[in-house]
Amino acid sequence: MAETTTKCVTDSSGTDELSPKVKRAKPDNENGRGEVGHESESENILSGFKTSTVLSDSAREKNIFIHGKLADQDAVVILEKTPIREDTLAEIFSGSRLKLEMRNDIYCTYQLQAPPHLNEIKTTVVCPATEKHVKKYQRQESSLVEETGTDYQSITLPYIQKQSFSVQWVYNILEKKAEAERIVYEDPDPEVGFVLLPDFKWDQKQMICILIAITHQRDIRSLRDLSSEHIPLLQNIFQKGKEAILQRYNLPASKLRIYLHYQPSYYHLHVHFTKLGYEAPGCGVERAHLLADVIQNLQSDPDYYKNRTLYFPLRADDGLLSKFREQQC
Repeated sequence: MAETTTKCVTDSSGTDELSPKVKRAKPDNENGRGEVGHESESENILSGFKTSTVLSDSAREKNIFIHGKLADQDAVVILEKTPIREDTLAEIFSGSRLKLEMRNDIYCTYQLQAPPHLNEIKTTVVCPATEKHVKKYQRQESSLVEETGTDYQSITLPYIQKQSFSVQWVYNILEKKAEAERIVYEDPDPEVGFVLLPDFKWDQKQMICILIAITHQRDIRSLRDLSSEHIPLLQNIFQKGKEAILQRYNLPASKLRIYLHYQPSYYHLHVHFTKLGYEAPGCGVERAHLLADVIQNLQSDPDYYKNRTLYFPLRADDGLLSKFREQQC
């Protein structure tokens, strides 16, 4: 049986903490800011979780998304098998138990039971989960949408202003109310500054490098809001982000993929840094825009992303997809 490492984390869609029934906050620190607390290692908050349905699972990604109830509140629990690390191989080989399943000539297959601390399951809990969270994690087919600059103003912008998730959890990071200890680098300048921290998809044990730069400016929702006046901000993120990652992880710029999503998962400008070779979710051409290209496009045309026709995938149950289809009728 795999050991479970529970992480009550901020979901990218805006739910930033468990309810008081499930999660306790630490007392305010000396600066008067509350820190998001962590469950003790001996406390299993999932012991009372009641499964309703499996939203989706992936044998390739070795994860499963489950909807259910936690302390009488809707919750989504995400279980992910952690990767095997090279520095643990000697202990796995020497400290595991093997059970033979099949032998045929030179081929043998076994069930290997590794030591518990090397056989963890990363666990993400979203509670209380809204209907939007449940739909977000449910397996759905996607369709590619063509959005002109006019479409953005008349269809997308009104929709996201009404429907988008709260980004209070982002503000908590920027204000050091949460996750302050996870910040890798910060430029505090209000115009060109940002914080750089690991994405929760990265356990920081495998050298795949998944980080996010979040801007201190709060009025830039996405790629569509960018103009030439934001070039200094983007260049600052591009340069200082690379320098911070080189210093902290000894990973040169030539090994990094640096990009923005459109549509983003939350509407506060942020930039993704991932190691080349790691197929991060959303790094495909239909959603990812390289930061270097974004900067050059804005240098050529100050309003490039205000007018450019952009393409992006939307899930079948996404309300924005319905709005586009209504427009086409």
